[in-house]
Amino acid sequence: MRKTIVVVDGMGGGIGAQLIAKTRELVGDSAEIVALGANSGATERMLKAGADRGASGENAVRVSVGLGDAVLGPIGVIAPNSMMGEITPAMAEAVFGARGRLILVPATQQHFTLVGMEKLPMAALIAMAAEAAAAAIAEGS
Repeated sequence: MRKTIVVVDGMGGGIGAQLIAKTRELVGDSAEIVALGANSGATERMLKAGADRGASGENAVRVSVGLGDAVLGPIGVIAPNSMMGEITPAMAEAVFGARGRLILVPATQQHFTLVGMEKLPMAALIAMAAEAAAAAIAEGS
């Protein structure tokens, strides 16, 4: 059975698009990639990066995040009111409680700081997240 990777992002969808492109490179067509954007601009950018399908908005995220065997995104997707308020408390709760393996990129957020994290370039973080997603869906095969 084909596995599903869900990528959640907001704002301009830049991190989500990079996650999708790198993950697609690693998994090819062996997994479906679903883009869930807090807004239509983020979803559109992730679709252009190689997602198979996508949806936008709070209800789409709440309903569809459960499709993922792996769920990727910047850490802000589990923080209520992050990304300049785009991530609603209901969205954050749905993403955090999703059944799939949650793989988060420690992107900087204005209202909290992650300490003890090694400063790595975003490209390295994206690659690590994509590799973790590929490994997570391979484990479940």
